Amino acid sequence: MEIILIQDVKKLGEKDDIINVKPGFGRNFLIPQGHAILATSSAKKVLAENIKQAQFKQDKIKMDADAIAGKLEGVTLSIGAKAGESGKIFGAVNTIQVADALKKLGFEVDRRRITFETDVKFVGDYIANLNLHKEVKVQVPFTVVAE
Repeated sequence: MEIILIQDVKKLGEKDDIINVKPGFGRNFLIPQGHAILATSSAKKVLAENIKQAQFKQDKIKMDADAIAGKLEGVTLSIGAKAGESGKIFGAVNTIQVADALKKLGFEVDRRRITFETDVKFVGDYIANLNLHKEVKVQVPFTVVAE
């Protein structure tokens, strides 16, 4: 029996895979549980169109991420924080502050896509890693200055 998986199924396949299973497994478990549909010719055409549209959407997202990455080359951020005499910051610089600094420069980046290599607890130079897309990653240097 040939079926199309609607969602990922452990040890069987991923979403949109067309696979062969035993008729009882497909008819009694996968289809009633909503994990799969029967692979008819019309369902295969719909699947092909959905995959084509998803690929087009992913290509557009990647192109947008590449454009943002190109604009971010050479950008250095400056983030102010209250610090003591020794240069230790009261608290720490977090991804929200970096996202706000990028927003002031006109770059809309979700804070969950920003990571640091080390904790930012002292005044100095650091690097923020921006994961704009699963294939597009950018490193943006920033300086923490005492206010």
